[in-house]
Amino acid sequence: MKKNIFLFIFLFVSAITFADRPKTETIKIKSSAICEQCKETIEKKLAFTKGVVESNVDIDSKDKIITVIFNPKKTTADKIRKSIAEVGYDADGVLAVPAGYEKLADCCKKGGMKE
Repeated sequence: MKKNIFLFIFLFVSAITFADRPKTETIKIKSSAICEQCKETIEKKLAFTKGVVESNVDIDSKDKIITVIFNPKKTTADKIRKSIAEVGYDADGVLAVPAGYEKLADCCKKGGMKE
C-alpha cells in the first residue's frame, strides 16, 4: 500500500513539473535598426511585450536581425512585429508606425548613419 501511494505521489509531482514548462518559439526578424540606441530601444520595448522571454538585436549583421524567444500561448510573431513597428522600426514586412518613427533620434532614422 505504501508503495502505491509513493508511486502515485511521484507520478503526480512529475506530471505537474513537466506539464507546467512553457513551450517557447524563436523567430528572426529583419529590421531597420542602425545603431546601439536602436538596439536599446527595441530590446526595451520587447522586454515589456507580453509573452516575450528574450530578445537580441544584432546591429552588426547585414540585415540587422532581431532574434526573439517567445511563448506562443501569450503572443504571436505578428504581434511582436507590430510592437517593433510601434517604436518606429520596420520589422520584416511591417512598416514603422509614423508616430513612433518621428520620435526616433536622427541617427536612428533610415539613412541617419552612413556605413
